[in-house]
Amino acid sequence: MTPADLPAVSDIEASAYLFPWSEQVFRTCLRAGYACRVAAEGDRVRGYGILSLAAVEAHLLNLCIDPAEQGRGWGGWLLRHLFGIARVRRAERMFLEVRPSNRAAVRLYEGHGFVHVGTRRGYYPAACGGREDARVYALSLRLEGQAVADR
Repeated sequence: MTPADLPAVSDIEASAYLFPWSEQVFRTCLRAGYACRVAAEGDRVRGYGILSLAAVEAHLLNLCIDPAEQGRGWGGWLLRHLFGIARVRRAERMFLEVRPSNRAAVRLYEGHGFVHVGTRRGYYPAACGGREDARVYALSLRLEGQAVADR
């Protein structure tokens, strides 16, 4: 993701979420050095992901596919790409939060091995001024047979 991608990223975000991130939030993520990636076909952005990495943990902050492109494999492709980045940077675990009402995202994450490990009560703003819980998921990124000594 580059600053030139931000208008397309912001458009996708606004079309997918009732409470979207602003373009400034994405700009701040780029400046902070987060792993910000787009899934693109030619020069058309189909989706994006933002990953924070610290010590041996990765936190998936945002993953979104253009609603018109959902169900075509972009989400899984991008998620696997972010797994690779996290592993290269030696992260052992990845965490994320997701709205329980976002059933497609829950299926994507659970289908890629994430396990529900907790709940953050009232984490997300919801319609009519309410709040929605977040389900917290975790995934081990250690490859089978990989020992801590291998690090």
